Amino acid sequence: MEIDIIIPLYKPGRELFTLLDRLKQQTIPINSIILMNTEEKYFARLVYGTDFDHRYKNVRVYHLSKREFDHGMTRRKGVARSDAPVFVMMTQDAMPADEFVLEKLAAALEQGAAVAYARQLPDAGCSVLERFGRQFNYPEKSLVKSEKDVERLGIKAYFCSNVCAAYRRDIYDRLGGFVKHTIFNEDMIYAAGAVKAGYSIAYEAQARVVHSHNYNCSQQFHRNFDLGVSQAQHPEIFSGVRSEAEGKRMVKAATAYLEKNHMRRKIPYFYLQCFCKYAGYLLGKHYAKLPRKLVLACTASPDYWKQ
Repeated sequence: MEIDIIIPLYKPGRELFTLLDRLKQQTIPINSIILMNTEEKYFARLVYGTDFDHRYKNVRVYHLSKREFDHGMTRRKGVARSDAPVFVMMTQDAMPADEFVLEKLAAALEQGAAVAYARQLPDAGCSVLERFGRQFNYPEKSLVKSEKDVERLGIKAYFCSNVCAAYRRDIYDRLGGFVKHTIFNEDMIYAAGAVKAGYSIAYEAQARVVHSHNYNCSQQFHRNFDLGVSQAQHPEIFSGVRSEAEGKRMVKAATAYLEKNHMRRKIPYFYLQCFCKYAGYLLGKHYAKLPRKLVLACTASPDYWKQ
């Protein structure tokens, strides 16, 4: 099976070399790795004095300005530069946990899914709360989701992550690809459209990447503001599904986890994080009623509002 990898970049560090090396080790050979790099100067600084072109002969780099970057359009442009029947979207901070990631994702697509996304494991330095969050959102058991699961799963039925996800190109083209302009959430918007069109979404727990963040309360607020904006801009997808219920379920599960593991002292900070997330999300959902200055103060993506 011919596979291309598409990775948006911004200010990449030396971990990019580690990622490219690990992709070389996958059991399925990669046709092309397409890097959609924002701001050429940062990439040029990274590869200066290296044998990058010789070392990574199947890597193609395309540059754009920060102002041009868009979560949807940048990925659309990357896909347009691929002609492989399967392409995998990744982020620069997702590290394959083993050599079987592409093999497992491809197998899920062969079972009929439109898109298959990988399990995200916490890295060694992440916090207890982030570690729990990864386990909650990316459990050990694989799952295939379709229209019949929407009532039971709510918004989780549409969940998908371009941190590492494989797509069937024929279905992608049929559905019109990623949304052209979005602040965030291009993966879930696509997945929801696929589910509504009668396709399934596969969560493949055996395809594993290491990816986690230790966001503070301010970062959680800004990130969830953008999440709320993306949902408000697509009521045709998100207005008819339960969203808050999943958040409540996580709060209950995390509280029980902390109590069971004798970490009650962490509960107040966890609740503060939850408050910041929900406050950001609610403001984002009602962004259209907010003054522009407040929107710019709340967002994690100020350049989006300048486009």
